[in-house]
Amino acid sequence: MSMSSGSASLGFEVKDLELINLTKRFADFVAVDDLTLTIPAGSFFALLGPSGCGKTTTLRMVAGLEDPTEGQILLGGDDLTRLKAYQRPVNTVFQSYALFPHLDVFENVAFGLRRRGIKDVSAAVTAMLELVELGNLARRKPGQLSGGQQQRVAVARALINHPGVLLLDEPLGALDLKLRRQMQLELKRIQTEVGTSFVHVTHDQEEAMTMADTVAVMNQGRIEQMGAPVDIYDLPRTRFVATFLGQSNEVSGRVTGTSGGDLLIEGAGSRFTLPVTRSAVDTGDILVGVRPEKLSISAQGSDIGDDVNYVTGKVTDASFTGVSTQYLVMTSWGGEWMVFEQNRSLGGTLRPGDEVTVHWRPEHTFGLAVDGSAAESA
Repeated sequence: MSMSSGSASLGFEVKDLELINLTKRFADFVAVDDLTLTIPAGSFFALLGPSGCGKTTTLRMVAGLEDPTEGQILLGGDDLTRLKAYQRPVNTVFQSYALFPHLDVFENVAFGLRRRGIKDVSAAVTAMLELVELGNLARRKPGQLSGGQQQRVAVARALINHPGVLLLDEPLGALDLKLRRQMQLELKRIQTEVGTSFVHVTHDQEEAMTMADTVAVMNQGRIEQMGAPVDIYDLPRTRFVATFLGQSNEVSGRVTGTSGGDLLIEGAGSRFTLPVTRSAVDTGDILVGVRPEKLSISAQGSDIGDDVNYVTGKVTDASFTGVSTQYLVMTSWGGEWMVFEQNRSLGGTLRPGDEVTVHWRPEHTFGLAVDGSAAESA
């Protein structure tokens, strides 16, 4: 068992969380479908997916609020599967915070210790309030705090019990955009300092990528893809992941052969190449994909250079956003593509109606199965 320097100073034990063949059925509906994964000790792990994908049900099973139909939940090798919620070294922070309105901040945080019969709580509560930077508000009531401050009280109250895992169920959903972004960084700082594992359930892609070191994208009770945020975003292995985690432009094609380490593809009257290692399929039908910010856009007839992939079309919308200009382009085959072009020059932007060529480097391309599934090797 390992222990980080931050966790050691605050008394946290850091353990792996293992879910083994975890399944949850509600009548004929399978909410979580034979889920097996290991969440490494000390990680900030995000379960990301749309409503109904099974992420909250998974969290509730770990918390002891739902009984699995099948499977096991292990923490540091100890089987938690049949333990009651209060018997588990696990705490949950909910979107609603669930603070006691009649108790001040200090007593809200001290609640778990007092319930366990611990009389001298002052040092532990003070240390936890310092961790969440609320030491000066110890005697305020929850109603006197902002949403972000209430959320930090809820985190402190959960962490004071030194859980092996802290579960976060859409914890930032009630905050406005600016405060949500501040709290993303704040939660990551807290997790780094205490060193215990945080498992964060969210449908917000930016939130997951900002905070987590590992993201699992869930769909229909299963994990479609799991890995570091940059890896999943840069190289999605299914169409669902490509479109859910950011925006994706796609064109249908067919693999016609290989050249060195590249696939050769024809589709929509164009030819494309991409590295074999960046494709979920290597024969037959394929979806060629590329992210909007990887694209460049030029007036048709401009020199775009050799060894690039490209499509042609017509600008239908141009939106100046300061950092970039966002273009919508109706392609020659009738698909609508999005292009994010960074505003590096002082020249004028392209306008709706302009005939353009959209081009990108082959190594920024990814290939997906047409049926949406991942290759077995993915």
